[in-house]
Amino acid sequence: MTAYRLFLLAGTATSLAFAAPAFAADAAGDVAAEAAPVEGEIIVTAQRRAESLNDVGMAIQAVDGQTLENLRVTDVRDLTAVAPSFTVSQSYQGVPTYTLRGIGFNTINLSSTSTVGTYVDEVSYAYPIMNTGPVMDLERVEILKGPQGTLYGRNTTAGLINFITGKPTDSFEGSIRADLGNYQTWNIGGHLSGPLAEGLSARVAFRSENSDKGWQVSNSRGERQGEVEKLGVRGSLAFDPGPGTHFDLSVTWWQNKSDTVVGQGIGFTPATNPVGGTSNSRFFNTPGLATYLANNFPTNARQADWAPEAERSADIGTGLGLKGPLAEDNRFWGLKLRWDQDLGDAMKLVSLTSYNDFKRNSLSDWSGAPFEILLQNTVGRIKSFAQELHVEGESGPVTWLVGGYYAKDRILDSNRTILGQNANPRLIRAAGIPLLASPFNSGGYTALQLSQAFRTFQDIGRINTTTWSIFANGDWQLAEQLKLTAGVRYTQDKQRYNGCSRDVNGNMLPNVNVVNRALYTQTYGRTPPEITQGQCNTFDPVSNMFGEVKSVLDEDNVAWRVALDWSPNDDTLLYASVSRGYKAGTTPVNTASTARQNASVKQEQLTAYEVGVKATLADRMVQANLSAFYYDYRDKQISTYFADPIYTALSRLDNVPKSKAYGVEGELIVRPMQGVSISTSALWLKTRVIDYDGTNAAGQPENFDGAEFIYSPKFQGSITLAYDTPATDTIDAFGAISARYQSKSNTIFEDIDLYKVDAYGTVNASVGLRDESGWSVSLWAKNLFDKYYWSAVSSNANVVVRFANQPRTYGLTVGLDF
Repeated sequence: MTAYRLFLLAGTATSLAFAAPAFAADAAGDVAAEAAPVEGEIIVTAQRRAESLNDVGMAIQAVDGQTLENLRVTDVRDLTAVAPSFTVSQSYQGVPTYTLRGIGFNTINLSSTSTVGTYVDEVSYAYPIMNTGPVMDLERVEILKGPQGTLYGRNTTAGLINFITGKPTDSFEGSIRADLGNYQTWNIGGHLSGPLAEGLSARVAFRSENSDKGWQVSNSRGERQGEVEKLGVRGSLAFDPGPGTHFDLSVTWWQNKSDTVVGQGIGFTPATNPVGGTSNSRFFNTPGLATYLANNFPTNARQADWAPEAERSADIGTGLGLKGPLAEDNRFWGLKLRWDQDLGDAMKLVSLTSYNDFKRNSLSDWSGAPFEILLQNTVGRIKSFAQELHVEGESGPVTWLVGGYYAKDRILDSNRTILGQNANPRLIRAAGIPLLASPFNSGGYTALQLSQAFRTFQDIGRINTTTWSIFANGDWQLAEQLKLTAGVRYTQDKQRYNGCSRDVNGNMLPNVNVVNRALYTQTYGRTPPEITQGQCNTFDPVSNMFGEVKSVLDEDNVAWRVALDWSPNDDTLLYASVSRGYKAGTTPVNTASTARQNASVKQEQLTAYEVGVKATLADRMVQANLSAFYYDYRDKQISTYFADPIYTALSRLDNVPKSKAYGVEGELIVRPMQGVSISTSALWLKTRVIDYDGTNAAGQPENFDGAEFIYSPKFQGSITLAYDTPATDTIDAFGAISARYQSKSNTIFEDIDLYKVDAYGTVNASVGLRDESGWSVSLWAKNLFDKYYWSAVSSNANVVVRFANQPRTYGLTVGLDF
């Protein structure tokens, strides 16, 4: 690495977290305007009101819009570059898995909420799949660490991320940006804002993202995958009909028609491994699969493979194929209305109403090899309504807030799956041949029908959730230098679920009615009735029936937080806090042979103990933040394995009764000169499961005492340099470089190298010029040194699959501000 690169790497840092004097004024409407920041100060709304970041006794990272733009943060996963304690992994159904300080939930279902709550202008986007559209027109992002159950609508255990969008302005302004990059990338975005009439202003923002050349290349055929096609628009109105009354209305719409990511096959599961596998299915791997995996172990991000389109789109007997490109066809629209009404000089009523509607229809191949190991057409819909009403005010030394929250979600989560050449269906077909002559074959199925069976089926779940809560929070200034914060929220969550795996076009009838019924008779001593076309094939041993799984989760909890802040001087804050948060129970939508696989898990509870210090030094040239935390974790929710009597190891959800995490997190920001900042951030983390009896990937019982949490590396750190300094009398030079590193982590509780995420480091960078007339030009690169790394490993009950992150992308951006 040249000295020039080292200088840039050391020098572009804290604009991402602290070079933010321009972003604060509109953060919380007219309230934020009352707290004009001084240089180097950031105004945040972490506690639902405008405050200096250094006055909030909580671990928070705030990133301003200019830094997000300079570091090319165009997706939620890009936030990992500026907040190293936050990680994003992809499940094999394409749903993002968020982890913060080691606390995450490795679900594959779009219907499951995350331990890390995401909000847009304080509106909950409870389901991570809602964040897969283009990121546009952000004023800043706030990342709050630790349980946040007392002030925000949905309980979370890890923390939350609040995206604050640009607001309508009282004067006319606008911007436009156009990108040209490798992989035939062309993006365009911008905004227009200004007054429409007295007391009425508007803002419109948009972003279009397009890459016409995929970055993933098939090992076997040279085909490409990974094209991008996204479009998003947001319109906002700000209306002040009279003194003390303010309305904020916004509508967001986006669509995503990008290619779905495909995987890299890296080996066999412990059950299907031809050498030492724990299931008879190891003898039924499709011909050529072992040779392919042996000869195509990935060495770079571009390598991947998937089933040929001609084969997977063809119908085979009753086994309908999956036609069309491997791509998403998703759309989202969201409505938000905020009403602020003054109730005198020291009190205000706030109403926040929202409705989000997400629709998905995607076709994905998770095989990791050029065979029909696992393909899915995922179809889903989420309709989410929420209403919050609260009153906030000041009474002498106390600043307080009380209110209530209600939310109702209706969800359809389904997929049609193809397993044509998976080892498990091949085993069942072979096992069924002798049974065709037995009494179990009362339907008279032929050997040809059995050989074509178990190619396709559907998993489906319908979920209705209702959440309501009442909450209160207050800050009490006990003395000039001492402040007590206390908050409490009572929440009730109710979830109704019905779902199953079911037959499609009669394709499951031969294997279920002949083979499965015979095996269940042998295992449980009773013979279940046959199924008919389109019926559920999920078996309940208790009722001895195939049918739909139904359940009701009805839970309540009391989340709370108590914190004590001490400010010995104007530049130092010491704080200690104890908080408790919950994440509501959930029910999975699995490929369910038996009802146990679709059983619910109960709510999880995390009690957090934290101490920290925030210190501003050297005449505001240095900012040092340090915190230490201990998490007492109860009933941690995980996606794990089920010891199935037929298929050895299948998916289910479970609760880990007891576990813990503790660590130290630090941030150092240095501003050596005007317009230049250097920021470093690091997390050292230790996680441990305590005496949990579960099931391993081979379908065998195992005690996981001492196991590390999933996607929880022991060390994560970043360094960023940002600059915006004059180059001539009329032109400024600007740019940012961010380097991030994380150590090795596990993707399952077992210590198996094949399932690990290796340690890696990446660098993102930009450099540009901006003229006072408004034009700008910049060069940028993400993954500058083309590091091969992956953030997720999964399995499809046959092949272990790695999901690589993108290789180096780079380009040129031209812009105009007016």
